[in-house]
Amino acid sequence: MRRSIFNFVAAILFCLTSVGLFAADVPTITISKGDRISVNVADLSGSEGGTATSIVQKDLTLSGQINLGGAGASFVVRGTAENGSLQGQVVDHSGGTVLSKTYNGSASANAHQFANDIIETLTGSKGLAGSKIAFIATRSGKKEVYVADYDGSHVRQLTHDNTISVHPSLSSDGQRIAYTGYQSGYADVYVIDLASGARNRIVNFPGTNSGAAFSPDGGRIALTISKDGNPELYTVSAGGGGARRLTHSRGVESGPTWSPNGDEIIYSFSNAGGPQLFRISASGGEGREIATGYSYCTEPSWSPDGKKVAFNVRAGGEFQVVVLDLASGSKRTVGTGEDPAWGPDSRHLIFTEGGTLYMVDTVNSQKTKVLGALGKITEPSWSR
Repeated sequence: MRRSIFNFVAAILFCLTSVGLFAADVPTITISKGDRISVNVADLSGSEGGTATSIVQKDLTLSGQINLGGAGASFVVRGTAENGSLQGQVVDHSGGTVLSKTYNGSASANAHQFANDIIETLTGSKGLAGSKIAFIATRSGKKEVYVADYDGSHVRQLTHDNTISVHPSLSSDGQRIAYTGYQSGYADVYVIDLASGARNRIVNFPGTNSGAAFSPDGGRIALTISKDGNPELYTVSAGGGGARRLTHSRGVESGPTWSPNGDEIIYSFSNAGGPQLFRISASGGEGREIATGYSYCTEPSWSPDGKKVAFNVRAGGEFQVVVLDLASGSKRTVGTGEDPAWGPDSRHLIFTEGGTLYMVDTVNSQKTKVLGALGKITEPSWSR
């Protein structure tokens, strides 16, 4: 509702600009495609002010929608951060307050949330700050599961199994990770609670159990299970029960990704030819092919706004990341790499290239290195 109101008001104000009818006491935020808003982040005071200032500045810059300016900026960010509390304000060039809020928690969590609120207030878009990423890395010599903040900070190794771990998937709230581990000698699915560190094996059917992906509400998991002799798409509860088979084919289904409302799943299907993208109801039924124009499509990721799917294509011996608009069918290549995953803003993607993790802004094509020096990084996931 808040975003809808914002968009409506912004559109009306844009129309009034040419005739100079703005009320003097109403902050005017007019955004055109490609525009960035100029914001001056004043040094936050208090014992945690330095840390908070740096985090807010970095979050705003990485959003791709904010330019950090000086005295002539359209908006000024200011506040105080100390003793686990952040009091933040944003004022416009005339001194009018457009955001004023108090946050309580850790210094970094407070700063991330403040940055998100700044971004949403000024642009109407959801921010990335505070989101988590998970991935596989080989720093120890084995494939293990890692987690970090979206910008590559606070890296933490979650598994120490000295075996193979693959396909990590973060829940939307960033509190749990599902992955396939071979601790038992077989490909079973485990879920780790990040707060407590508790780990439970939830799927251990005979054969392969892989590609687990949490539903948006965190209550279900979609994955590939081969217990019936052929790799098929299934859903199970997040606790592991209630397995439901969705597909019945002679090919291989893999890489499920959920629609934002949890009603549908897009996946990769390979039969006689190269793998293609299909979509199916989350309750089962007939899969429908998505026209991509490519002969080899894998690792789909459905954007949180439901409008786009990112996926891998293979061309000229390398993998490329393509974004497809589901309504218009238009598509474009946004980078060279593997395993794309959307961020919460439906604007940024992470993917790996040469064992390094990158983030790309799909609007302005800005590419940022997120993580390296962890051996080979693969299969990233992003909370929402």
